[in-house]
Amino acid sequence: MTGRRTYEVTPSAARLTRSLRDIGYDFPTAVADLVDNSISARASHIQVIIEFDGTDSRVFIADDGHGMSENALVEALRFGSRRDYNAGDLGRYGLGLKTASLSQGRSVTVTTRRSASADRVFVRELNLDLIEELDEWLVIAPKPDKDIARAREILGDSTGTVVLWRLLDRVLPEKRPEGGWARRRIDNYARKTAEHLAVVFHRFLEGLPDARKITISVNGEKVRQWNPFAVDEEHCRELTAEQFEINVGETSGTARLRRFVLPARTQFSSPEEFERLSGPLNWNRQQGLYVYRADRLVQWGGWAGIRGIDEHTKLARASLDFDTSLDSVFNINVSKMRVSMPPQLRQMIEASLNELCLAANAAYRRASARGNMPLHLGADQTASAPSTDLALAGLALRSAAMQAGQYDALQSIFTIIRRDAPEIAAALGLAS
Repeated sequence: MTGRRTYEVTPSAARLTRSLRDIGYDFPTAVADLVDNSISARASHIQVIIEFDGTDSRVFIADDGHGMSENALVEALRFGSRRDYNAGDLGRYGLGLKTASLSQGRSVTVTTRRSASADRVFVRELNLDLIEELDEWLVIAPKPDKDIARAREILGDSTGTVVLWRLLDRVLPEKRPEGGWARRRIDNYARKTAEHLAVVFHRFLEGLPDARKITISVNGEKVRQWNPFAVDEEHCRELTAEQFEINVGETSGTARLRRFVLPARTQFSSPEEFERLSGPLNWNRQQGLYVYRADRLVQWGGWAGIRGIDEHTKLARASLDFDTSLDSVFNINVSKMRVSMPPQLRQMIEASLNELCLAANAAYRRASARGNMPLHLGADQTASAPSTDLALAGLALRSAAMQAGQYDALQSIFTIIRRDAPEIAAALGLAS
């Protein structure tokens, strides 16, 4: 920059913090971002406590992780904190604690203890009212009050951290924040948060071999993991797992794909489990690709633009894993709930996902044929069985050709059959 005049331009603290409140969080995703911090702090138990008290309503997110020193706490409350992230850390931009918290309320207070052998507890606070009044980036040591005393009580004698949200202007309704509708809204947020955490952190809740086991509770109720792939069901079918090497500029890494065909309703262990595995979005919208970053689910539902959602493929779900070294390639957003599929990878996994959908389509049609089969076939009904079998045979041919790498050749054969024997093409399910 020799010979150039430079100017240091400090952004307006009041305006920038106001803008950062709208970065894309809703209540459950904001809580999940703080759970990320707890997992990175090696916590084994995380509590979410959501309490309705009118305008004094509050939220505590507490863990028994390694806690922070005084300097680390102040740095954690810096926007764009100056810290390095290790491979596998769930953090990314140094914004999560602040932006997630302030997206829901105007005050975030952090209480933490680094060493269980010393009774040194540090408490620091970010308050938007103060930042906007003075237009300065300020972290304060707040005066003791009943909420901070409660946070210290939750922390107990062990190491850990308690994050307290107050002044919940984005959570409570602007009109009548003391009323019954406001209470119901808080209760609804608690329910949705538990459901969201059950999905996003299911691997950590399960304690799979490559993911540390944790427990999470919301208002005292232990969160039960929701594994989208129904791996405990006897009739769940997994196709061959695959790995794909990604090289974009100077960044390289491996993405791992696993593919599952879930059981049809009649094959589930119980009707209740079938309904539970339908998921928050229900069967049709829960089909598709589940993208994981360092074992944390970041995006799910749909096929990432590779194909459309279809009733006949609703039993198809696939997991795609990448580690933090590929963050820039997947362009993960600040709230860690959206990724952009690299075009290179999209091309590589398209055939594998189409194969999965063919297998799911066949499973769906088999289940439909069984479910619709009459108990006693009359003379005029016997002709329908062969056509059902032929349709399944057509799907089996597509799946086998995909696995053998001969799908294009089979499509050429199908084109000839459609032209020369349209009635056979229709029976095989090749009409289009």
